[in-house]
Amino acid sequence: MESVNDLKKEYEAVFGHPSQRVFSACGRSELIGNHTDHQHGLVLACGVNLSALALAAPNDRDEIRLISKGFPACAVRLDALDPDPNEYGTTTALLRGVLQGVVARGAEAFGLDIYVVSHVLSGSGLSSSAAIEVLLADVMNGYYLDGELSETALAVIGQHAENVFFGKPSGLLDQMACALGGIQFFDFSDPAVPIAERVDFDFAQSGHSLVIIDSGADHANLTVCYADITKEIASIDGFFGATALRDVSEDDFYASLPVLHRLFGDRAVLRAMHIFDENKRVLRAKAALERNDFDAFLAELSASGDSSYMMLQNVIAEGHVHAQAVAFVICYAKKLLCGRGAVRVHGGGFAGTVLAIVPNEMLNEFCAGMDRVLTPGACHPLSVRKRGVYELPMED
Repeated sequence: MESVNDLKKEYEAVFGHPSQRVFSACGRSELIGNHTDHQHGLVLACGVNLSALALAAPNDRDEIRLISKGFPACAVRLDALDPDPNEYGTTTALLRGVLQGVVARGAEAFGLDIYVVSHVLSGSGLSSSAAIEVLLADVMNGYYLDGELSETALAVIGQHAENVFFGKPSGLLDQMACALGGIQFFDFSDPAVPIAERVDFDFAQSGHSLVIIDSGADHANLTVCYADITKEIASIDGFFGATALRDVSEDDFYASLPVLHRLFGDRAVLRAMHIFDENKRVLRAKAALERNDFDAFLAELSASGDSSYMMLQNVIAEGHVHAQAVAFVICYAKKLLCGRGAVRVHGGGFAGTVLAIVPNEMLNEFCAGMDRVLTPGACHPLSVRKRGVYELPMED
């Protein structure tokens, strides 16, 4: 990983003037609480030690120029703050959306040159886009508002940029976890202002490592699969006149099963059952960490993975008879662990990555075994990063 001094040299080479300040944000891992956030539910997540860095300094132009290492440069004029559908899916859209969000909170913007280097694995479920969003928000917060915005405010700005400007619907989980770092318990009963509570547990002392395993499967063309989860659960919500399953009585739900599965199909009902159970698992997992009962935490995480596979059904994409990479990785990881640790689908599912909690004494053998059947470097051992987004001191 490059040092800040190395990045300062790169910054000056591309912009022609020295950088002034440096900021950092982290990626995140969802530990337990799969697809609960969009139902106003509960999640346990953590920041991870893969980070994105931004070096910045003012320029004499009426625009923000952004160069993200390895990607084309982009720029946004300070007076052009409306969403542009032609920019959907681009870094320019995120930059414009973050700028609009900061200005809406009272910032008087001036020109900036920003250089970003990200080590958060793209497409890994570690929220590389959310890390960039909160990172850009913190850069502008530092320069325009003297750092007065909270981490939660930065997360909200990032989510708005992703939803409205980038064109990707998402909850606030990713941005909150990247902004706050550490192990966090989130309650999305009010999704606009989620409750965040840091869980006092030192994962480094657990004798286990977080491992993200790249299944090699691509998320492309799976948008319908993700949308169907929300759509099908929303049909259950609507039956009860609710906007989210969090507002539906579990007793009323089970009393209505004879009608629900006929009206909306078995899969919709199973997915709703997963949400009810998953919220309770999050609470039990949080309590287990707080009393330092790591075995109980692993049991809850394993149960979450089984429920995601069988009830939420976000492991194998519909119609994929032969290509079942995530299912293969989960099953083979469990084989290598011999009943120890825990394994579950990571993030949205259907493709991408798998999360494993691996005893440290098995880590090398486990990663070698996974890499042997997948591809070298498929396993990424991680650690929990205790801080989320913040400004670093500049190195001399």
